[in-house]
Amino acid sequence: MTSNPLPTKRSFLPIDFKITDWDSIKGFYKLLLNREIDSLEDLRTWLSHRSELEGVIAEDAGWRYIHMTCDTGNEEYRKKYEEYITAILPKLMPLSHQLDEKVVQCSYSTILGKETGYNLLVRCLGTHIQLYKDENIPLFTSIQLQAQEYGKTVSEMTIARDGQELTIQQAATYLESSDRKLREEVYNQINTRRLQDKDQLDTLYSSLVKERNTVATNAGFNSFTEYSFVSLKRFDYTPEDCFAFHESIQQVVVPFVNQIAENQKKSLKVDKLRPWDHHADPHGMPPLRAFQNTEELLQKTIKVLDKLHPFIGDCLRTMQRMGRFDLDSRKGKAPGGYNYPLVESGVPFIFMNAATDFQNVITLLHEAGHAIHSFLMHELSLNDFKQITSEMAELASMSMELLTINYWDIFLDNPTDVKRAKREHLEGIIKRLAWIATIDKFQHWVYANPNHTAIDRKEAWNNIFDTFTDNVTCWDNYEEAKDFLWQKQLHLFEVPFYYIEYGIAQLGAIGVWKNYKNNPAEALQNYLDALRLGYTQPLPYMYKMAGTQFDLSKAHIQSLVSFLKQEWEQAL
Repeated sequence: MTSNPLPTKRSFLPIDFKITDWDSIKGFYKLLLNREIDSLEDLRTWLSHRSELEGVIAEDAGWRYIHMTCDTGNEEYRKKYEEYITAILPKLMPLSHQLDEKVVQCSYSTILGKETGYNLLVRCLGTHIQLYKDENIPLFTSIQLQAQEYGKTVSEMTIARDGQELTIQQAATYLESSDRKLREEVYNQINTRRLQDKDQLDTLYSSLVKERNTVATNAGFNSFTEYSFVSLKRFDYTPEDCFAFHESIQQVVVPFVNQIAENQKKSLKVDKLRPWDHHADPHGMPPLRAFQNTEELLQKTIKVLDKLHPFIGDCLRTMQRMGRFDLDSRKGKAPGGYNYPLVESGVPFIFMNAATDFQNVITLLHEAGHAIHSFLMHELSLNDFKQITSEMAELASMSMELLTINYWDIFLDNPTDVKRAKREHLEGIIKRLAWIATIDKFQHWVYANPNHTAIDRKEAWNNIFDTFTDNVTCWDNYEEAKDFLWQKQLHLFEVPFYYIEYGIAQLGAIGVWKNYKNNPAEALQNYLDALRLGYTQPLPYMYKMAGTQFDLSKAHIQSLVSFLKQEWEQAL
């Protein structure tokens, strides 16, 4: 366990090799394709060399993506990213498919597939083969370019306020103000700006749905839903489990959401709770401001992580020393936040759009959880072992949010503010579970009905949204804003069906936190040990190793929500 990982040592590629274009790569693929595998040891070496090649390519692609998202208006960055999407990836995919077939058809893969880690690797290669079709390659290129267009469109959304041009993320901090009139004004500005692009984003999404459905059909699946469950390696649950999750959230979580909204309405002493009232402090206190700039945000976050475990803080120091952060919100920067694993160097990159509200502390802690996962997996022998499923990735990040609660006083001097931050975060978890069910159920509807119209989609969205939102908020005269709320969720455009993982992981993270409150040292060690496994064990095993459960049952959800409610009531 090291916070200063060494880059992966090359034994197949020249030490000074750098990717320039497709021609600089293809020869190495040919070498792997033509090499004879005459023993089990030959197969291990071959897999190691393939892993090395793909790690170099992944790191190069990663930097192209990072540079492009940090500055969407930079023409050079855009061209380099699009070169990978249009001129490298389409040529790489057929050869990668042939490499998959070479492994699966090798007689020694049956023997190797009985070993821990390799069993999942061989299974995943089988799914890659099942999914692959030549005719889908140009569709993947088109889909990725369209997803890039979403990020560019949203990155250019700004409003004018107090003589400044503010990004939507920066403007959203005004919604925490104790001045209700100001909140309403800024909400209207944000809403007006978002709706300017609603038709463009509606058309873009319709195109993405159509092309994704074609991808699934070409691969022999009945729907993009079926295709996605295979491509996302959802070996441990089914669409029916997702539907049961939706129902449990409706029955167990939504009543809590209603209670939170009703409390907010009463505390604010308003006749009607409006969309711009949800983020204001119910007692009229000003917004929590935990830092003045992103430098302070990073330094205090490192101190928090030092308190949790010195190794974790040191990992972020390594990232800082290597320039692996871009935290500020600015015009021309893609929306959202991410931790990008850079598998050859072993040190990831964190990207986010920080304003000055406390939620950005949570965001950086969340991404730090992903980053620690990257550090802990670096010494695994193959990159395939680091291709973790999203359910495990998000367990790492969401647990980190909760594990650090006891150290938030580093950001907030006043104990009352710490208590308030905890209350707001727990309320956010409950609301998030409801939103996760909303987005996931919406996606299931979208891809079960791929030929729907924009009008059909709007009706379905409203029906689903109303199922999981509170019954207190008044949307009168803001029906159009509600109609297009889904457009702010970038996952729908960029990473379809990647969302219920947050719900599964959130449940797991609550379990990790519950254990931590009883036995901090043991719970933290279990958490770190589970992350170190990478993707070498099935998901339920890794959740158990982390000291939690992979369980979507109503009874389990009820138990965790009851625990959260107790913690929330103590923070009121």
